[in-house]
Amino acid sequence: MAPLEITASRPDPALLDLPWSTPLAQWPEELLAALPRGISRHVVRFVRVGGQVLALKEINHHLAVREYDMLRLLGRIGIPAVEPYGVVSGRSSADGEPLDSMLITRHLQFSLPYRAVFSQISQEDTARRLLDALAVLLVRLHLEGFFWGDVSLSNTLFRRDAGAFAAYLVDVETGTLHETLTDGQRSYDLDIARTNIIGELMDLQAGEQLSEDTDPIEVGDQLLARYEELWSALTERESFSSDERWKVSARIELLNQLGFDVGELELTTDLDGTTVSIRPKVVDAGHHSRRLMRLAGIDAQENQARRLLNDLDQYRAITDQQAEEEEFVAHEWLQEHYEPVVRSIPRGMRSKLQSPEFFHEVLEHKWFMSEREQRDVPLREAAQDYIAQILPHRPDEKSLVTTETSAIPVIGS
Repeated sequence: MAPLEITASRPDPALLDLPWSTPLAQWPEELLAALPRGISRHVVRFVRVGGQVLALKEINHHLAVREYDMLRLLGRIGIPAVEPYGVVSGRSSADGEPLDSMLITRHLQFSLPYRAVFSQISQEDTARRLLDALAVLLVRLHLEGFFWGDVSLSNTLFRRDAGAFAAYLVDVETGTLHETLTDGQRSYDLDIARTNIIGELMDLQAGEQLSEDTDPIEVGDQLLARYEELWSALTERESFSSDERWKVSARIELLNQLGFDVGELELTTDLDGTTVSIRPKVVDAGHHSRRLMRLAGIDAQENQARRLLNDLDQYRAITDQQAEEEEFVAHEWLQEHYEPVVRSIPRGMRSKLQSPEFFHEVLEHKWFMSEREQRDVPLREAAQDYIAQILPHRPDEKSLVTTETSAIPVIGS
């Protein structure tokens, strides 16, 4: 019998107490965390270990190690993905039969599989918002030279992001990292994405979780259109006359508005110097998130950061501090505006929403209250009304999301 081996960056001794000699599908319910999980080719369960929630996937040893290494690599280059925790190998049953290894990842707090999103949100444009987030993720992966090979909603987790969603990579079994991707590799990934997503949306319609008026094929085609639009904006060469040099700044500003920074820009001229061409060579996602972190130390999704920065700009104008240093005003905004609202969340409700998302929703609530009451409702009054009227009815999204999807069967391999 091979000895049990746990490979992890910071293994918790409590891992040794888990029933590794039992197939994961047979683990007792008292060990499991009641989290929604999507459909998978493998058995997946969530467990609480040492105060944290871990996702366990029973899988072939070679695939477990490969996926663990790939997730670590993607984390180092800044790709939004689940965080790898470790690999457990050398498992065997009580009667000595070998068992598959276990890939362990950290549960992504405040995230939802797509089925849980549809069970909670009934807006007709939910599918389009999810696919918009997936298109952004796919573009980021392709810019880094990552070929996914199994693009789908099932292999993605979603976090709320100021009225939109942010997508995170979950399953990288089939993924490979290259220096650059060919157009054929990108097209193949897109074709897989379209096929899988149309099938998933049809499945939702069969389960009456998606309106019959929604055309899954049309939504799948919109994913491709959104991807191509974003890919072109980030990579396409643009030519203009030499007296239109302002277009260089305009191109960079456009990319910043899309949420990307330009790390390197290629400029070329023709032989007589009358025409200039520009093409972004290195782009990096997270423009607004990095700016908010630099100014206020708040870790937020890109759309959340964009919304908070807009509020910071409004605060700067209202307090007549346009001439002051941006960092000084941001510090004051943080202390006088943002933190009092976030601190007002009752302790028992803090696992319902991330702090930046809560602040965004309070801003939305303030606007609706002001419209309804025909007056400028103070922010703190809006926060108290939101906490009293809206927040108690929001589901807990940090780690225990109690939806019917927690009972979705997981397909064993």
